[in-house]
Amino acid sequence: MRSAMNKKTTYTLLMLVCVVGFWLFENFYTPDTYSDPNHKNTENTPYQDFYPTSTTGDIVHHTNFSLSYHEKHEQAEWVFYQLTKDQLTYDDRKRPYFIEDPKVSTKSADWKNYRGSGYDRGHLVPAGDRRFSEFAYNETFYTSNISPQNSEFNAGVWNDLEKQVRYWCKKYGPLYIMTGGVLDNNLSSIGDEDVSVPNYFYKIVARKEGDTLKMIAFLFPNKPSTAPVKSFLVSVDEIEQKTNINFFEKLPDTQENNLESKIESTDWKF
Repeated sequence: MRSAMNKKTTYTLLMLVCVVGFWLFENFYTPDTYSDPNHKNTENTPYQDFYPTSTTGDIVHHTNFSLSYHEKHEQAEWVFYQLTKDQLTYDDRKRPYFIEDPKVSTKSADWKNYRGSGYDRGHLVPAGDRRFSEFAYNETFYTSNISPQNSEFNAGVWNDLEKQVRYWCKKYGPLYIMTGGVLDNNLSSIGDEDVSVPNYFYKIVARKEGDTLKMIAFLFPNKPSTAPVKSFLVSVDEIEQKTNINFFEKLPDTQENNLESKIESTDWKF
């Protein structure tokens, strides 16, 4: 009888230890910073002529993308990266933990803000565009690269656009991509850190064709839609007006004004 009681007590204690251990793991464990296995620690800075302006001055360069962090909204106001054909692989990668970005001076939001919020941790630089190496893939799981997205939007029309961009990369070659949420005042928020929930998300894609620059821009409501991607085309000017960001400030003014004022799709095959 005593032996049975001792076993029951032991099992109870083990169960309690497991529950406490799991709680501590969930709430306090943070993996090490994702680092380059080759110890290069290079930064994504060769394409500075294409960088948008920053309204905050908090620009962060990682090896495979750059971003401008907005502390008030606890997310990036834009991310920028180049996508090339050789990066379009289908390598199977294990999803890592979402962790805070060590390069954000004010500390990026904890992923736990999203838990129970009803919103996805939506990638800005898609993990699917960075499957060519484990390190590049893992970098996209810094919380500076996520924003609250409606789950049907994230898995639906937003995912359709990401696939469309990969198609363009295969067809046309290197692309320069800028994306983020429209960070207005008075947005709703989630979590203890008040992570803003954008009402709209934008994506701008550019490519060189000889000496000319081609660009295309999209603006999506953060909600489910069955409309085709093409129906969300806008001018770059419209996105600039909504975000107060200048996306091609280093272009000659005449060229910039001409390209950004148009809603152009004839140079992009859908």
